[in-house]
Amino acid sequence: MRSFASDNNSGVHPAIMDAIVRANKDHAIAYGDDDWTRQAGGRLKVIFGEDVEPCFVFNGTGSNMVALQSMIRPFHSIITTSTGHINVDECGAPSKFTSAMVKEIPTSDGKLTVDLIRSVLHGFGDQHHSQPKVIYLSQATELGTVYTSGELEAICDLAHSYDMYVHMDGSRLANACAYLDLSMAALSRNCGIDVLSLGGTKNGMMMGEVVIPFRSELNEYLKFYRKQSAQLYSKMRYHTAQFITYFENDLWLHNARHANAMARLLADKIKDLPDIHLTQKVESNAIFLTMPKDTIDKMRQSYFFYTWNEENNEIRLVCSWDTTEEDVNGFVSLLM
Repeated sequence: MRSFASDNNSGVHPAIMDAIVRANKDHAIAYGDDDWTRQAGGRLKVIFGEDVEPCFVFNGTGSNMVALQSMIRPFHSIITTSTGHINVDECGAPSKFTSAMVKEIPTSDGKLTVDLIRSVLHGFGDQHHSQPKVIYLSQATELGTVYTSGELEAICDLAHSYDMYVHMDGSRLANACAYLDLSMAALSRNCGIDVLSLGGTKNGMMMGEVVIPFRSELNEYLKFYRKQSAQLYSKMRYHTAQFITYFENDLWLHNARHANAMARLLADKIKDLPDIHLTQKVESNAIFLTMPKDTIDKMRQSYFFYTWNEENNEIRLVCSWDTTEEDVNGFVSLLM
């Protein structure tokens, strides 16, 4: 069954699978002291700077928790959009792992702004209030929208003026880079981001993320947080071998561009159909739209996808590195 439910549902890119198979020979020292991990770390240093110390982890929630722990004490608070992944889809993990308060800000497009953030920046130095310390951003957002470099710079400047950190959840950073035609560094470190959770699982990898701090003080205990958070993989070579191939010949960018292009193609084909209304700009590989409930039920007989908001029959369609034009045309033909 083909799916528009999530880019987590797609398979592994053949080149990534081949990389895993090539790593499956002989013995290698465990827990990251192997050649594959060193090579993957070297690739990331080329992309983000020779001073970075990548910390490889299993999954997206784990990468976010390891990153947040490096910045947070229990009396701090984390600022996020109400639709932010750490607020909606991580089962209270931020509060469990950091003991910090999560402050959510409602937005219409999944993006924080300087004015929205400033509205919750109060109580500094008051022992009766949690102290704002981290701004959490998703790039691309849970609503498929993308922060520009200027928007990121403005948020980072505001955060740093209050001695706060900015954490970027980059599980779909590749899609944002493809949309804006900018490098990963240009949309993270160069904008002032303090720590990046970088994902590949949604873009052709089998599993695996990496936490990359851009502030030296955040490195000190990162590996200990990783171990305590059950995110240290013993046979690390199978994880990091994927990253070597992922960044080779810009496979990451090719995959993201294709997923974005399929989403744009699908959106263009359905946007003018009767009773269909796009609810968000299509800036990455996700489409948000409303359609009648009976149409949703009919489409689900052939394609799996999620309802985002049952109150107004809003659904989410997500394209992947392996979404084909045939997939798109097949979906559209059922709507005609």
